[in-house]
Amino acid sequence: MELIHDTGWAAPPATVEQPLTGDIDCDVVVIGGGGGGMSAAIRLAEKGVDVVLLEAQTLGWGASSRNAGYITNSVAADPELLGFLLKRERLRDLYRYAENAVHFAEDAITHYGIDCGYQQEGIVMAAVSKGQLRHARRNAKVMAEAGSAAEFVEGPAAGLPDGFVGGVREGVGGTLNPGEFVLGLRAATIASGVRVYERTPARDVTDSGDGVTVDTPDGRVRARKALLTTNANSNGLSIAPKNLASPVWTSLVETEPVAPERLDAIGWTSRAPMVTLHMIIESYRVTPRGTIVFGTRRVQTGRNPLPNRTPARNVTDDLVRGFHDRFPGLRDVKLQQSWGGWIGMSSTWLPVAGEASDNVLYSLACNGHGFAQAQYVGHLLADRVGGAPLHDDLAAIWHGRKRFWPSFVSGPALHAAWLADRASDRLAALTN
Repeated sequence: MELIHDTGWAAPPATVEQPLTGDIDCDVVVIGGGGGGMSAAIRLAEKGVDVVLLEAQTLGWGASSRNAGYITNSVAADPELLGFLLKRERLRDLYRYAENAVHFAEDAITHYGIDCGYQQEGIVMAAVSKGQLRHARRNAKVMAEAGSAAEFVEGPAAGLPDGFVGGVREGVGGTLNPGEFVLGLRAATIASGVRVYERTPARDVTDSGDGVTVDTPDGRVRARKALLTTNANSNGLSIAPKNLASPVWTSLVETEPVAPERLDAIGWTSRAPMVTLHMIIESYRVTPRGTIVFGTRRVQTGRNPLPNRTPARNVTDDLVRGFHDRFPGLRDVKLQQSWGGWIGMSSTWLPVAGEASDNVLYSLACNGHGFAQAQYVGHLLADRVGGAPLHDDLAAIWHGRKRFWPSFVSGPALHAAWLADRASDRLAALTN
């Protein structure tokens, strides 16, 4: 199996936009060219705003093109726990926001004619033990009460692989090739008239009160307003709220193509993409090219500046062990490649957006489930930076100027969660 630096989903862009050299002025500067930054920049250009988009690598290079390719209405925290911690109206607002984000991403695929293999098939939060199945039933109840299009499923009728006993089927969303998607969104961004500068990292962002200045290695941008859509790299900028993001590295592995009859033989007749109900999820999906992509399960923390790296061998070995445990009938399937990326985890474990200063807005709509949400929040922030009232869906995650508590996301905490998951697997093996 090859460990690669780039995403395994698609080749990099054939050409690169020129980096910034010299000083320029604009109305709004967007810092960070992932899905959220591109969506924000396109929206601003549509409104006739003179917008500059800065990206340290190439547009979509980071988590936007390196994730598992799920478009989901999950809000990145355990539904049962959310039901305990949050008021019912607050939870309903969050699920409304998340479902609208799914539809926003789907509309983008259609509007820009992006060929990314989108399959509108929903997602299953899958149980691998009786205990997880009971948890799934409780989650389904909480999600239904919050207005989510989710239902509890169990047994052979669910069409899940042997060993997966049921779960919660989310009725909206599905899967796509995120690498192909961001290439399409990148082309749309460039065509929209946005002034795009790639290979141009922001070194410092200063809000003087009457405008914002962004320093880069070879130039400077002066703007009235700025948007920070920098995800895991947010803490590298002094203007970002303290404790906004904890960088976490997640890894994926892709198999060789698997014959459809072999998937039928192990019971995966629905081909439904799955995430497990462990503390640190495991994800499994079949791609349009016939391969299986699986990942997460064991994650690692980092500090800014974040390195361009490959997955760690011990992590990929653990992912493969998990794959063999879940799919014993596919142990002979060869593994092709593994890649990964940095995501940003908020201390609230929920998507957030707010104000870093008078003229700088930020978003962190990721937490491992933000492919669609980051785009939607970027779009809403573009309206907000132009003076529009706070949209109801943006209000659902709005943090304003409030401070963030120190994050519980740490190396020891994540390792403890991994150990707890493996202990629960061993217990389930003894009792099932």
